[in-house]
Amino acid sequence: MAVVLSNVNSEAGLQKLNHYLLTRSYITGYQASKDDMAVFTALSSAPPSSYVNVTSGVIAEGEGVKVESSACSVASTPGVAGQKTEEERAVAAARAAAVKASGKKKESGKSSVLLDVKPWDDETDMQKLEEAVRSVKMEGLLWGASKLVPVGYGIKKMQIMMTIVDDLVSVDSLIEDHLCTEPGNEYIQSCDIVAFNKICKLP
Repeated sequence: MAVVLSNVNSEAGLQKLNHYLLTRSYITGYQASKDDMAVFTALSSAPPSSYVNVTSGVIAEGEGVKVESSACSVASTPGVAGQKTEEERAVAAARAAAVKASGKKKESGKSSVLLDVKPWDDETDMQKLEEAVRSVKMEGLLWGASKLVPVGYGIKKMQIMMTIVDDLVSVDSLIEDHLCTEPGNEYIQSCDIVAFNKICKLP
């Protein structure tokens, strides 16, 4: 936001300039610059000694100041306090996101699931069926032990254990989108959940 110093040669203008420099060592930035020269060359004479803040040298390029005959407009950069506020807001937002993510992780857990995997008929290659099941890999899924269970008429089904991370694996999605679709459905007719047990919560 621009700071306008009106008529720096009047008493009111000098008072405003003196007040502006009360909390600043220089017109802009943190060292004397050409901005200071631009302001002070607008003064028709040396200010009275009572305006103790209206003093400065000129040693750097400055940040830009516009001087007019009746006013001096100084482009003011954000103060340190303002910059600190923005940084604090960013840090606070990052911490809030981290806390939220951490809380979600703590709510997650693992489950043990027993699946029935049924073949099309007694001619289905059960070894190929098991390979099709175990070929499904995703984060949070771990296949366990399996066994063949007679169903009748020479047909056997496979029961297989798996451990899942609840937030990462949906059993319904696993069955519908992976096991009972190509290429697995060449051997797999259907899958059913036999048992679903929570086994632990993640730290």
